[in-house]
Amino acid sequence: MAAVPDQARQAFRLLYVGFVVAPILAGLDKFFDVLVDWDRYLAPVVTDVLPVSGHTLMMAVGVVEIAAGVLVALRPRIGGYVVAVWLWAVIVNLLVAGDFYDIALRDFGLSLGALALARLAEAYPAGSLRPTAAASRPGR
Repeated sequence: MAAVPDQARQAFRLLYVGFVVAPILAGLDKFFDVLVDWDRYLAPVVTDVLPVSGHTLMMAVGVVEIAAGVLVALRPRIGGYVVAVWLWAVIVNLLVAGDFYDIALRDFGLSLGALALARLAEAYPAGSLRPTAAASRPGR
C-alpha cells in the first residue's frame, strides 16, 4: 500500500494537470466554439448592463480562462483559489440565466477541486513532486 504522502502527491498532480489544461482548452474554445456555442450560457442581464456584445464578452472570458490556466501552471497555490472564485462567478451567471442548474452544480464541484489543489499546493510547491518539510511532518 502506498504511503499517504505518495497518494497526496498523486492527487496534487492530477488536480494540477486538470486545472492547467481544462481552463486553457475552454478559454481557447471561446474563440472557436468547437465544443459548444458559449454565448448561450451568458445571462441576458449581463449583456444588458455591459456595452459589449455577448460574443465579445465571451472572448474576453476566454482570455481570462487561459490566464487562469497559466497561473495554475506557474503558481498553483494562488491559481487554485483564483479558479475557484472564477467558477463561483460563472455559477452566479448560470443561476441568473436559468435553465443551467446542472452545469452550475458541476462547476461547484470543480470549484471544490480547485480549492483542494490550492491546499495541496502548499505541501507541493510549483514544479516539486516532494512535499515541503512542514507538510511531511507527522500529525499534519
